Amino acid sequence: MAEFTMELNDEQREVRDWLHGFAADVIRPAAAEWDEREETPWPVIQEAAKVGIYSLDFYAQQYFDPTGLGIPMAMEELFWGDAGIALSIVGTGLAAVGVLANGTEEQIGTWIPQMYGDANDVKVAAFCSSEPDAGSDVASMRTRAVYDEAKDEWVINGTKTWATNGGIANVHVVVAVVDPELGSKGHASFIVPPDTPGLSQGQKFKKHGIRASHTAEVILDNVRVPGSCLLGGKEKLDERLARAREKAKAGGERVKNAAMATFEASRPAVGAMAVGTARAAYEVALDYARTREQFGRPIIDNQGVAFQLADMRTQIDAARLLVWRASWMAINGKPFTAAEGSMSKLFASETAKKVTAQAVQILGGNGYTREYPVERMHRDSAIYTIFEGTSEIQRLVIARTLSGMPIR
Repeated sequence: MAEFTMELNDEQREVRDWLHGFAADVIRPAAAEWDEREETPWPVIQEAAKVGIYSLDFYAQQYFDPTGLGIPMAMEELFWGDAGIALSIVGTGLAAVGVLANGTEEQIGTWIPQMYGDANDVKVAAFCSSEPDAGSDVASMRTRAVYDEAKDEWVINGTKTWATNGGIANVHVVVAVVDPELGSKGHASFIVPPDTPGLSQGQKFKKHGIRASHTAEVILDNVRVPGSCLLGGKEKLDERLARAREKAKAGGERVKNAAMATFEASRPAVGAMAVGTARAAYEVALDYARTREQFGRPIIDNQGVAFQLADMRTQIDAARLLVWRASWMAINGKPFTAAEGSMSKLFASETAKKVTAQAVQILGGNGYTREYPVERMHRDSAIYTIFEGTSEIQRLVIARTLSGMPIR
């Protein structure tokens, strides 16, 4: 087990500096253009693939870093560059985590490489969980997967929404209901291979922020996938469903569903994204406060501005500490007995919203224009308190974990 430390080793510092350089030289100069275009920045993703950032090897190297700091460090630097473009680069990772969290070794080896493609033929993947009537309330999910035993196929029908890369992905990971009587415990995850008949893109959303990231509905109309596309396999699913039925009769402990297993694994990473955006806005505001003069002196000479910057930096560092702690705990198999993963996402997300708003205020009228990046960063930050579990859901998870009570 790696000891917890806030000191990056030489290799990690080298990777961090490399990522920071890519974010500064490639992502930031393109940020405003792709935000305005509201399109997937394929040229930037391809450039990331060429240098090795958008690749299975890089993702795996950071994911399995024994200190747990590889992924949060990478997320912070990329999202420091720009949240929308960075999400386009890392969005495939959520689908990959879904396979890693629920799949067999064979499924991991077969499908994750197809999610990324290569530098000459870049691909993306999508994780499809939310539905029009089932966002935070996963128990209300309606997408249904029915097993056709004669053909050893699963037939999937339903509509997914808010799917990053939905409809344009090479591989879709879809969470569906296999046993409606078990509520959220009766869910399973499926791989939908490329060019599978019946899967199509629905509405593409025009968003307030992260506009360079593609977000859309995914329609599943009698989509048939082989039995081998059930993540974890049917034997494991049948065993899990049997345990869930027994515990439901006995009023026993909860059983985690497929979507929640993915979100639990990814929440500290989302917190790191928020830290990156907050840090970027803070740095712009600090530089502006040092150079902007009013009444014959830099505005940072005023306590009202200086104290805001002090609070901003303190909150950013505190958020990073929570994210790194949760990431270290996760890689070392330490249970989140106090919902530390949700804590990290909650605090970092709220920090990003607060810090970017303060940055806009420090820049005044300039901060409200698109001539300065804090306006975009403020819009982008709103997503962190919404996706992969709203702040309200994080508080509910934390409260339930601490109390052991079914708080509603």
